[in-house]
Amino acid sequence: MAKALIIAEKPSVASDIAKALGGFKKQDDYYESERYVLSSAVGHLLGLAVPEGHEVKRGKWTFAHLPVIPPHFDLKPIEKNEARLKLLVKLIKRKDVDALINACDAGREGELIFRYIVRHARTTKPIQRLWLQSMTPAAIREGFAALRDDASMRPLADAAVCRSESDWLVGINGTRAMTAFNSKTGGFHLTTVGRVQTPTLAIVVEREERIKAFVPKDYWEIHGTFDAKAGAYPGRWFDESFSRDKEGDTDLKPERVWELRRAEAIRDRCLGRPGVVSEESKPTTQAAPPLYDLTSLQREANGRFGFSASRTLQIAQALYERHKVITYPRTDSRALPEDYIETVKQTLKSLAATPYGTFAGKILKEDWVKPNKRIFNNAKVSDHFAIIPTSLAPKHLHDDEAKLYDMVAKRFLAIFYPAAEFLVTTRITRVEGEPFKSEGKVMVKAGWMEVYGREAQSDDTPSLVPVEPNETVRTSAIEVIANQTKPPARFTEATLLSAMEGAGKLVEDEELREAMSEKGLGTPATRSSVIEGLIYEKYILRAGRELQPTAKAFSLMALLRGLSIPELISPELTGDWEFKLKQMERGRLRRDEFMKEIAAMTRDIVKKAKALEHDTIPGDFGELKVPCPKCGGVIKETYKKFQCSNEKCDFALWKIAAGRQFEPQEIEELITRRTVGPLQGFRSKLGRPFAAIIKLTDELKPEFDFGQEEKNAAGEVAEVDFTGQEPLGKCPKCGARVFESGMSYVCEKSTGAAKTCDFRSGKIILQQTVERAQMTRLLATGKTELLPKFISKKGRPFAAYLVVGEGGKVGFEFEPRKTKGKTGAATTGKPKEPTPKLDFRGKEPLGKCPRCGSRVFESEGDYLCEKSQADRKPCKFKTGKTILQRPFEREQVVKLLTTGKTDLLEKFISKTGRPFAAWLVLGENGKVTFEFPPRDGETAEVKS
Repeated sequence: MAKALIIAEKPSVASDIAKALGGFKKQDDYYESERYVLSSAVGHLLGLAVPEGHEVKRGKWTFAHLPVIPPHFDLKPIEKNEARLKLLVKLIKRKDVDALINACDAGREGELIFRYIVRHARTTKPIQRLWLQSMTPAAIREGFAALRDDASMRPLADAAVCRSESDWLVGINGTRAMTAFNSKTGGFHLTTVGRVQTPTLAIVVEREERIKAFVPKDYWEIHGTFDAKAGAYPGRWFDESFSRDKEGDTDLKPERVWELRRAEAIRDRCLGRPGVVSEESKPTTQAAPPLYDLTSLQREANGRFGFSASRTLQIAQALYERHKVITYPRTDSRALPEDYIETVKQTLKSLAATPYGTFAGKILKEDWVKPNKRIFNNAKVSDHFAIIPTSLAPKHLHDDEAKLYDMVAKRFLAIFYPAAEFLVTTRITRVEGEPFKSEGKVMVKAGWMEVYGREAQSDDTPSLVPVEPNETVRTSAIEVIANQTKPPARFTEATLLSAMEGAGKLVEDEELREAMSEKGLGTPATRSSVIEGLIYEKYILRAGRELQPTAKAFSLMALLRGLSIPELISPELTGDWEFKLKQMERGRLRRDEFMKEIAAMTRDIVKKAKALEHDTIPGDFGELKVPCPKCGGVIKETYKKFQCSNEKCDFALWKIAAGRQFEPQEIEELITRRTVGPLQGFRSKLGRPFAAIIKLTDELKPEFDFGQEEKNAAGEVAEVDFTGQEPLGKCPKCGARVFESGMSYVCEKSTGAAKTCDFRSGKIILQQTVERAQMTRLLATGKTELLPKFISKKGRPFAAYLVVGEGGKVGFEFEPRKTKGKTGAATTGKPKEPTPKLDFRGKEPLGKCPRCGSRVFESEGDYLCEKSQADRKPCKFKTGKTILQRPFEREQVVKLLTTGKTDLLEKFISKTGRPFAAWLVLGENGKVTFEFPPRDGETAEVKS
């Protein structure tokens, strides 16, 4: 009897299909029933390769062999997954298999994985497509009842292949060209670029340039307090004739006064004077926000919980695949199909026994699920619809999964509730002709906000005390408040995802952002990996929740701008490429047309990179104001250096050192004073930030000075001469004078071989600069002002006072928290509460414990033996879900516990910051260790 071969993307999906359809028997790595053979890939099994005769084996990083634009691409197996590929090819070629069913993930990448397998197998057997939006058994069975024909999927397949080939062409040629350019002056300087990655980086760099160039401006606001019969209320002065500046100056606002004298004049004229009140109250409504697509889910999860975009996707995939409680997450749609009304009602019924039951029941009782183009709209649904809960109730979710599910469930419920209703009051109080505005907002009906409760409440516009029509009030107080304009905020993952979605434009309005998402950078499924790629390549650093571009990023942007390659800089242009891929998915653009444009773009990138040298790259480069210290010539800034323009002089200073780029003013100070700093922003080889003074040696070479004590000719520690320096205060240890020295503030008796005191405090503490004025204050009063920009070792900013503690030691004092008083072991000496036991009931085991033979389960942060929770002689088997910055997936844990060894895993990051590949293996006593691939002529090496 002929059978159809079903190919899923992952083993877990194959297992779910087998359970949903029933009648399967498990073989080695596949299932079989009377009608089907069922197996899966393990992600991508094949990658692109240049055909023999077109790829250069040696010297491929030189311009002589660029561009590489092959007439076609071959496919090469990915080594670690080759065994699975051979199995699938064998199953495809079985004589009793007469048809194929593509059950890979319902999207561009899933289509690519399947098409490459079929192409590699060289089969012409007919194909059908399983298109799943949900992983519940019922949804899987419904999907098999409505398989799509192969012809309808061809446009998506073309777009998938074009995306893969265009990324290869631009990435490989661009990276080799930029690397070849940067390596002309010696060494090998890997400079990666990408079709989506680099324009995304351009967004971040452009924002940082605006922050660096920002000059704060002083302004003042005038806040009044007015006494009415019913009580006091506040008001803020505003300019009634204000109109937005034609040049788009965002600093200009009607409530800001730019001259202190004018603000004080208004205050003096109005204080104590009567005011006449007029007000207008209008009803207004606020609809619930649209349903989530992946990008909006990632954006909000980052803002609320600090989840990275990749972490949110990982959690969403688990909720979809493993728990089956949400629909397909890799979607760019925020609406549901128009025929989904009954399905929604069934989902609401299934939520009855959950904490959301009250809201779901009310929606059904009030019959709020009705045709509504804002919710049910086929025109706004692409290949997938919005993310919503499924009919399965959530069970055994860990904390992060529960948080994300709660977001999806509440957004789903809220969309069916009526709009929230408010009464917004605008009150104008005129005092001596000067207008003061007061605004109040009172909720009349909670509507959808009922679902969120306190989460949705905002005190931005509190209610106002009532006034009578045209009541006269007294101006009891007026305060002139000084302020400064602030630079643009650095990107977080949430705001960068928004900018990528809007092709570089930060669009706050939900509906407008959705309309612009057609031309966004990348797709919802790829944006998180783009951001992670920029971090991996050291173009961006995570600083708490902020994303900060490195000197490497600025250097790349200067190069691309100088070479005039807008395709790799402009988010709008790259957004157009993504738009064309979407047009291809819909059958509106031919594959060959798109690839011709990409090939032309690739040739242009290489041509421009070949045409210039590092010292002829045009850019915003100038001359230094100080002469060359070697010959007195003019020093000019170039793409890579500050270099003497005298051809006979070889004086030059590199612009970047230890991951930090020097500013022209810093180099001028270095040349003039032979020292500059301390400067922050340097990074060690391990990626840790440090500060240092830069000194220019007698040979005119720069070197780091970390404030280490200098030695005299006899090799003894030299005493520092403080003659002519002004002391900052008395030493808290010995009462002598404290001076500034190098990177520190030191006691005069703490230097030299005969030192009698050891007081020393850094000028920079945890990336917070301690100014002279603050050290003077500390020595005089024992405490600085509140300093706001300390950065913890975990990268989190915090504010603290520096205080002089016991023995004259400088330490931190924190502001008292606004929450309840301190409790627990850290402050009261009480013993810690015992760690609550983990409950593995209802969870699926991953395999047998290699130490004791019991079952191994997944917890929030680890994979561990169930007997690790025993009170007596607990088992110690445990391995993390992330090992050396690489996620340790469930499938690999199962393989490790079953066979004693995982697949070859890539992208581990060593303690020195270098990526490497290894197998994870079970060693002695069930310990998880590394086994490294053998080098030429060696055997494999195992390390713990």
